[in-house]
Amino acid sequence: MSSRGLLPLMNLVRLNGVPILQQLQLEERLLRTSSHNWCIVNDGTNEPTIVMGISGKPAELLEIGPVLQDKVPVVKRFSGGGTVIVDHQTVFITFICNTDALPSVQPYPRPIMSWSGQLYSKVFQGVGDFSLRENDYAFGNRKFGGNAQSITKRRWVHHTSFLWDYEMMNMGYLKLPKRAPEYRQARDHSDFICRMKDYISRQEFINRTISALGSQFCVTPLDLESSDCPDDTKFVPSTRLLGKQELEEWFESESGNVILQSL
Repeated sequence: MSSRGLLPLMNLVRLNGVPILQQLQLEERLLRTSSHNWCIVNDGTNEPTIVMGISGKPAELLEIGPVLQDKVPVVKRFSGGGTVIVDHQTVFITFICNTDALPSVQPYPRPIMSWSGQLYSKVFQGVGDFSLRENDYAFGNRKFGGNAQSITKRRWVHHTSFLWDYEMMNMGYLKLPKRAPEYRQARDHSDFICRMKDYISRQEFINRTISALGSQFCVTPLDLESSDCPDDTKFVPSTRLLGKQELEEWFESESGNVILQSL
């Protein structure tokens, strides 16, 4: 709790252009080794990167041939959720919370998703037709925010990739997933997603989010070099970069299956 005895404390870490692999490994470390609440804001990542959920299979989710040809990095993160391609135009916001910091939020996917939806309803008040559509944030029926979670016994992380802008050609690296939200209605990427920049400025969005968070937490800006930020050198993250050989093996497996299906 804060010194006022009213709101739980939350450390705020603001990053700019940090590689998404580094960001995710930091989040995983904070989830596993810290006892504090955290909000991490990363304004863009340094290069286009594909990020998959922990159970994602490249052959089902990626156009592996073009990914290999163009040398697009592929990261498998520690949390669940779907696949996204991110770049310098993506805004990342993460909440890492102790379950007792928000006792009214049960530590399960739907209650956490509902809590985040209510928080962002405040952020986007008067901006577009915001709604929580299944597990996505959307304006109308077009997605602009994809979410993923990881839940432990006493802590959870909820992180979001916000499409402030994007290169449509990069979406070609992603396949239409077999398991897609109902509201997608088999639409391709061009008809399914939208750009946040058409609704709100980048900095206003970040400022509004921090302000909304301040209604539930005592938010304290923190530098990563601070002693309050754990640096457990023994911690080994599960978030990792998929190697070229691993992707090639998936590609060969996929190609073999296609040949068998054509016989």
